[in-house]
Amino acid sequence: MEWNILFFVNAVFFGVGLAMDAFSVSLANGLNEPDIKKNRMCAIAGTFCGFQIAMPLIGWICIHTIAKAFESFQKFIPWIALLLLLFIGGKMLIEGIRNNEEEEKSAVGFWALMLQGLATSIDALSVGFTIAEYSFIAALTESLIIGVVTFGICIAGLIIGRKFGTKLANKATILGGVILILIGLEIFLTGILS
Repeated sequence: MEWNILFFVNAVFFGVGLAMDAFSVSLANGLNEPDIKKNRMCAIAGTFCGFQIAMPLIGWICIHTIAKAFESFQKFIPWIALLLLLFIGGKMLIEGIRNNEEEEKSAVGFWALMLQGLATSIDALSVGFTIAEYSFIAALTESLIIGVVTFGICIAGLIIGRKFGTKLANKATILGGVILILIGLEIFLTGILS
């Protein structure tokens, strides 16, 4: 592994690719919470950022320690992401339908946010395989770049979601739930078909 411009460009592209699911979920969160404040936006984006930093490092560590056990786990990743996002999206969908007449929005809770972070970053574990030849410092640098890119993309998703959430009023929770379910299906189908 060489420290060159290609290393950094590669890390940014990894970040963009891995952040697309987190962007979509951030968009759904912004739709669900149109009056979201800046510190809350930073907390949500920071959660996705933290998971996107941790997962490639966990994958890297697995390659260097328990690679065989991790290989058997990898086939379950699409199923886990699907179940987590179906659960969260279904819950939002049901809440949106029940509260259709009410315009009150509820913020995503701590545990739901943790599940979203896990579900959208679980595919980043496989990045640990592609950076297995890197030193720990290089793997950490790559993960940090991925995290920074994810943070920026998630902030953009929250801002866009907030803007349209205000315009969509009481349909935003339903739309957010549908988006999460579709993301879960996309992760699942991509994982199964690849």
